[in-house]
Amino acid sequence: MIGALDIGGTKIAVGVVDAKGRVLAKEECPTDAPLGYDHAMQRVSELLARCRDQAGVRLQGIGIGCTGPVDPLTGMLGDIPTLPGWQGGNPVRKLSAEFRLPVAMENDADAAALGEVAWGSGKGKARMICVTIGTGIGAGVVLDGKVYRGAAESHPELGHQVIETSGPLCTCGARGCWEALACGPSMVEWIKTIVPADYPIQDLTAREICTRAQGGDEWARRTVEREAYYLGVGLANIVTMFVPEAIVLGGSVMKSASLFLDRIHQVIRQNCFLVPSEKVEISLASLGPDVGLIGAAQVWHNRFQSSGD
Repeated sequence: MIGALDIGGTKIAVGVVDAKGRVLAKEECPTDAPLGYDHAMQRVSELLARCRDQAGVRLQGIGIGCTGPVDPLTGMLGDIPTLPGWQGGNPVRKLSAEFRLPVAMENDADAAALGEVAWGSGKGKARMICVTIGTGIGAGVVLDGKVYRGAAESHPELGHQVIETSGPLCTCGARGCWEALACGPSMVEWIKTIVPADYPIQDLTAREICTRAQGGDEWARRTVEREAYYLGVGLANIVTMFVPEAIVLGGSVMKSASLFLDRIHQVIRQNCFLVPSEKVEISLASLGPDVGLIGAAQVWHNRFQSSGD
């Protein structure tokens, strides 16, 4: 029984996950990032203890998936744009001391990838990449059951591959990143540049754009077509660079996957000539809204059980 923690920019989910990847209890709360790291950790401790008691179990450890960048080995948070002022906080050290349990943490994209490999659409795949498309674009690379790390144990930022050098400015400081072109908010920003003055854009979201496109709205349809194209370009690059056995797509934008998948496959076929792209299985994430918690639990299993620690 593993305590699981999914830290995002807007909400924090806490739960208990069993050895089969089933969520036995869960709680959520707003991140309230401006209130600070210490406030959030106090709330996390309360919710985790409540979930443990609700499930009526004894925890073996705690796994964490956190929006990045994070240091997975030390447990320290980096400079995270959505969590201003949290840099230097260490959830691993905090929860380990409080609950007297082994704790492991990964970037949330890596956690989701580990969850999908263990219990979801990537099960049985030795080389798999999980791409999450929502407020941003994140990706976790799993090779032979292990999270791939770069120099200094860093997490590869596939969402910040540059697609168009003259494209929109990204939060990372570069221009034309995949995330800046194809995340959910980018759909909203782009449609505002093409619609007439009387088009209703108040409180518009990527989900609403997809709904309008399905209803025949011409402006929304154009926005969806653009989104599908850029998703395809970024994924084609990943196919060419990694040629994984599988790419698993998740995140809020992929809840409308039927609008994008045909065009994504077409763009991949048009751009991947030197690798067997037809051998790369592209599927949707299957763990649903609990993927963050399930992935966080798998972070613990992967770190401690796989290593024999």
